[in-house]
Amino acid sequence: MHNQDCNFTPLKRKLKEQLSDIKGHLQQVIVNLDQDGSCLLGELDSIRTKFMEAESISSTYYLNCFLFPFTSKYQEIAKSVYHLSQKNLGALIVIQREDGLDSLITPGIPLSAEITSPLLESIFVPGSPLHDGAVLVRKDMIISAANVLPLTAKTYGDRKLGTRHRAAIGLSEISDALVLVVSEETGRTSFCMEGTMYPLSISTP
Repeated sequence: MHNQDCNFTPLKRKLKEQLSDIKGHLQQVIVNLDQDGSCLLGELDSIRTKFMEAESISSTYYLNCFLFPFTSKYQEIAKSVYHLSQKNLGALIVIQREDGLDSLITPGIPLSAEITSPLLESIFVPGSPLHDGAVLVRKDMIISAANVLPLTAKTYGDRKLGTRHRAAIGLSEISDALVLVVSEETGRTSFCMEGTMYPLSISTP
């Protein structure tokens, strides 16, 4: 798998369309600057929103590229994250890459099951004995669930991070693991790498 090219053409096309739209919008704003009485605040807010959407598309593209060499089940993972997000079900999914993680996490319940979207989703249903904690994925297998991750010690000013997000950042600070997070409060999806969190915009695969 490591030798295959990372090629997610539909996402690249979508990103190019979004950036072209932003370019056109910016050009219109420049033209409007010469018009007396033109208020650009609404236009600039719209552009800011479009940039955020472009960031999410870009993050999704790179997420797929980062997953691609380490699991052939990246589409199943993306599908489960999308469904969990739609239902506002909090989730924490660790994809092991090169670094071993056994010494970095508090182990949960062994599963050793092949990755499927329905199985991943069922783990995070409230009331499930496994829904608290993180799922550990290695290659095409769910190794365990209800794992406990180290929390980041970073502070983010007035921004409050929930335990899932602090755990995702914490593990990614000390390993090359890729950690997916779904917010229980908002349904928003993110992934963490190298101590940084990136937004995701996952549509139905």
